[in-house]
Amino acid sequence: MAAKIAIVIPCFRTRDSIVGVIEGALPYAQMIFCVDDACPENSGRLVEEKIHDPKVSVIFNSQNLGVGGAVKAGYRAALEANCDVVIKLDGDGQMDPDLIPALVKPILDADSDYCKGNRFHDLQGLKDMPALRLFGNSMLSLLTKISSGYWRIMDPTNGFTAIGSQALRAIPLSKVSNDYFFESDMLFRLNVARAVVSDIPMHSKYGDETSSLRIGRILGPFLLGNLRNLFKRVFYNYFLRDFNIATVELLTGVIVSLFGLVTGIKAWSHSIETGVTASSGTVMLSALPIIIGFQLLLSFLNYDIENVPRRALGSFKRGAVED
Repeated sequence: MAAKIAIVIPCFRTRDSIVGVIEGALPYAQMIFCVDDACPENSGRLVEEKIHDPKVSVIFNSQNLGVGGAVKAGYRAALEANCDVVIKLDGDGQMDPDLIPALVKPILDADSDYCKGNRFHDLQGLKDMPALRLFGNSMLSLLTKISSGYWRIMDPTNGFTAIGSQALRAIPLSKVSNDYFFESDMLFRLNVARAVVSDIPMHSKYGDETSSLRIGRILGPFLLGNLRNLFKRVFYNYFLRDFNIATVELLTGVIVSLFGLVTGIKAWSHSIETGVTASSGTVMLSALPIIIGFQLLLSFLNYDIENVPRRALGSFKRGAVED
């Protein structure tokens, strides 16, 4: 039995490109859900006027929910239609639909649950990426790696993704962020569900448009969101779901490091107040716990890097994709 592939395309200010994107994607899916996220340009109505293929359905959000809210509306529609793999494709024409077979292959082969594009794989391709976007994506990628636990992927905020239905049903969609934090939050939820995530190399097409990325505006919320997800992931994976040697390393490392830090601050303050140089024993009483604690935290970090999910939730093995 062939797998049923669906594509979700969020539409917001994509009137100039959306029809071409859909036409390019049609050969690769049995269903396409175009989600008009209260687009002021009426992109959804344009799709209804220009595209008459029965594969294409338009979903209209009554209010703007953000890219995450639009994608989740498409995900829910795909699950209701019993689709096996759901692809997220942006409507701005920057993603090549011809990469879709490579994107879904790891999922159909049961090697992965969630596959995404990676614009950082080919260094030559980065020359076309605007400098601000390159810097912003690099910083956001590092934060998302730490918070999600998927240390071996790159470009985690890439929006060209495919997800298997088992993984999609395993995460609480209602709790996933509706805004620009959507992709990062999805990775956190997937890690908690122990889903396997993989990359494929890709190039993006960049026109003369100005990047909507505003580092100063999103940096604070992004930092807080990733910090929250980091604490939740560590609690779920190392305290609630399991308690292992890494948990002991983390707890001991934090306690010992704090002891050394507090001891050092007290000794330093006392030395300043009295003018008496701290003894070598006092210095070692502070420095040694910090060194030991740091080593324990590095050991925990190494365990966390190796503790990525390795067995996919899905098991398709269905052969060819439906035409």
